[in-house]
Order: sequence, then structure tokens, then C-alpha cells
Amino acid sequence: MRQVVLDTETTGLEWQKGNRVVEIGCVELLERRPTGRSFHCYLNPDREFEAGAQKVTGLSLDFLADKPRFADVADDFLAFVEGAELVIHNAAFDIGFLDAELERLGGRGKLLDRCTVEDTLQLARERFPGQRNSLDALCKRLGVDNSGRELHGALLDAQILVDVYLALTSWQAEMGFAEAAMPNQGGAPCSGQPASDATLSRPRVKVSDDEAAAHAARLDALQKKAGRCVWRELETTQAEEPASVA
Repeated sequence: MRQVVLDTETTGLEWQKGNRVVEIGCVELLERRPTGRSFHCYLNPDREFEAGAQKVTGLSLDFLADKPRFADVADDFLAFVEGAELVIHNAAFDIGFLDAELERLGGRGKLLDRCTVEDTLQLARERFPGQRNSLDALCKRLGVDNSGRELHGALLDAQILVDVYLALTSWQAEMGFAEAAMPNQGGAPCSGQPASDATLSRPRVKVSDDEAAAHAARLDALQKKAGRCVWRELETTQAEEPASVA
């Protein structure tokens, strides 16, 4: 699966009020692994920042004065994200702004005509209901280093979001839900369903005599100390149960 982790910075909070995109940052993932490819640009918005927005980004109109307009980078941007699953934190915000930029160009359609979207804010709310799920809060909760994030920056935030997204969804790979972890034997395409016992090759681990003896000694010690050993009781129960008939 090809994914593009995306973030934008803008002149204000609402595209409906004519605010514009001033920075786009994208990082490419293939099968949940960064490829080293990215897309990044600053944009001249041809308008003032709203109060507070400039302070958040640290960008200025003087800095952006010689930067390209969105129309100048639209083709390169669309080519980079074409057909990918976009991973965005609070996707409605970024998608709304980018669709508004595309609308100004006319005939470019909407971003969801070209891509699908995974919203990490929604993922976080499902996993951590009732808690703060800002990017900074998730970094702290998931152990992601964001020490370099003194200001909001689209490419930096996209790079941080890569680690947050992988941490948020790591259980999928562990549970065997990720396609990359699925066996694909006999040339058949992966269906996303777990392989059957007939096709799934499972590792077999055989303990040595020394390991078995050490295990038994440990159980003896537990039984002597506690007066019983639940492990052995379970083993006895399982051995006495009749085998089920399919």
C-alpha cells in the first residue's frame, strides 16, 4: 500500500473566509515504511495572515513574497499524491483548504477524487476516548520525539505524524491485519483475510532437555512456596479433556 502523510499550514483557520495554504509537507510510505521521498513547498498566499496564525507558523509575508503560488505547484503536488491513501491529522481541515485551492484553478476536481484518507485524529479518538488527542498530546502519550517542534511546520509535522500514525496502528500489524504481514502463497493476491491452517506456515519451537528441566524446577519451587501450582493444574485439566470432534 502506498500512503502519503500530509500536513498544511495556512493563513487562518477557515478556508470559507478566503484563507489560503502557505505550506504543504508530504512524506511517502510504502507498506508502512518511509521511502525517503517527500514533497514540500512554501506558497505565496496573496493575502494577510489572520491574527495568531503567523505566530503559530513563524512564517511572514516577506518570507513568502518570492515563493510560488498554488497554481504553480498544483500539478507536481497532485502527481505526488495521486492514488495514495492520505494520512492526515484532522483531515477535514487540510482537505477543505486543498479543495478550495483546487477549486480556484477550475476543473481540477476534489482531492478525494484522487485519493482516500485516513484521519489520525479519528483513530486517536477511538483508541483514547475522552483524552486530548492533539499531535503534541499523542507524541507524549506514544513516546514520539517532537522536541524540535517549537513552531508548526508542514514538513516537520508530517514527519512527526509518520511516527504517531505507525504507533497508533502498530496493533494492526501485530494482529495480522496489515497486508504486508499477510502470507501470500501460491501466487494468489492477498485478500486481507487470515490464511487457513492449511496454508499458514507456523514456526515450531522445541525446548531442550535442559530448558524443560529448568521449567520443572521453577514449577516445583512455586508449588512449594504457594502450596499449589496453577500451571500444573491447567496442564492436568487440559490433558484430561476429551479431544473435540470436528
